[in-house]
Amino acid sequence: MHTPLLRAVGTTTAVYGALVTARPALLARPSGLTTRDGAVPRDTETCLRPLAWRDLAVGLAMATAPEGPALRTATAVRIAADLGDALLLGPTLDRAVRPKVLAVSVGWAALSVLGLCARRAR
Repeated sequence: MHTPLLRAVGTTTAVYGALVTARPALLARPSGLTTRDGAVPRDTETCLRPLAWRDLAVGLAMATAPEGPALRTATAVRIAADLGDALLLGPTLDRAVRPKVLAVSVGWAALSVLGLCARRAR
């Protein structure tokens, strides 16, 4: 396990989760979840905030969990969430943004898998 990489992934996703919780447009706009004039509907904001809060919570767990089973579990939850986003949210988005959203979701999952499988140089 490469703990520094996992901590960095956790910290990054926690910060992003906090930002999107406060400003859902940070996720809505790149995901194509806006109106034609670029506004984010209130219902969309309402639905995105729990996703962002999940990222905040899981990211904090990865950033602070003791090395070992707790960190592996937090990372497994992060991987499951990212793959769930790709599998469940990706296909529902407009074709124009779908590849980008899938790349980001699968990319974060892959980075977490790499952190679990990699050995830290001594």
